[in-house]
Amino acid sequence: MFDLICLGHAALDRVYSIAAFPPEPTKLRATQAMEVGGGMAATAAVAAARLGGRVAFWGRVGDDAAGAAVRDGLVAEGIDVRGLRTCQGAVTSTSAVIVDAAGERMIVTHLGEGLDDDPAGLPWPMLAQARAVLVDVRWPAGSLALLRAARAAGVPGVLDVGMMAGAALAELLDATDHAVFSRPGLAEFAPGLPEPDGLAKARAAGAAVPGVTQGEHGYLWLDPAGRARRQPAFAVRAVDTTGAGDAFHGAYALGVARGLEVADCARQGAGAAALKCTRPGTRAGLPDGAALSAFLAERAAAV
Repeated sequence: MFDLICLGHAALDRVYSIAAFPPEPTKLRATQAMEVGGGMAATAAVAAARLGGRVAFWGRVGDDAAGAAVRDGLVAEGIDVRGLRTCQGAVTSTSAVIVDAAGERMIVTHLGEGLDDDPAGLPWPMLAQARAVLVDVRWPAGSLALLRAARAAGVPGVLDVGMMAGAALAELLDATDHAVFSRPGLAEFAPGLPEPDGLAKARAAGAAVPGVTQGEHGYLWLDPAGRARRQPAFAVRAVDTTGAGDAFHGAYALGVARGLEVADCARQGAGAAALKCTRPGTRAGLPDGAALSAFLAERAAAV
């Protein structure tokens, strides 16, 4: 059995630490540099696996050095990669991540070239072994196919809605159970609307439980009755916020797979995101299950 199948974006991140962002374009010396696997769904998969989940990842990479590094990184985390397709002659997605001393970051992403868009060759029989699925918006055809197949099988679906979701978002929202937006993603979907109204629009589009990650302000969601609920963020000393949203998604989706109430999924996600921010790198700060449990117990005792 798998707790979670994650489908979507897999990338190789090149992360550079700097003292501060300059006021205008210039040349800077990085204080630290690292290369690590990234991508929305792929990093969420690692987050869930670190927490003890049995996770499979479905996605696409090129037959290049970056693609091999992405695959090796997922395998090293104990993730099943039978659904990670290597596309001949294609270019793997890569990102340049610039992080300042306050933990804020700028990301420049190249989404790859020549990646096969057809989901037909994915290992669909594995879905019968899954307790939940998590998809992002970077491979719309694959995400829509998996969400629809999961719904037909009675498996709950979680959609990670970042920026540049594109024209397929309406169909994706209609096919998912949980829609977890980033703030920029929700602003693109519902421009000019207050966030609760934007979530109501997402609920009207089909997502039963829509929510939005709000950084230091926590997580806001609508319950199945349409009432606004909030999970406050946990205060930590942020070193690097890169991957915090993916940590939230992975922990939240694992909670869905384990049958937790939405409030408990949100608290688990907020804790994972907070711990991730305490260490540099897209994945270095992702906690294991013991660390997250201890952190949440400590914060509960302090209330």
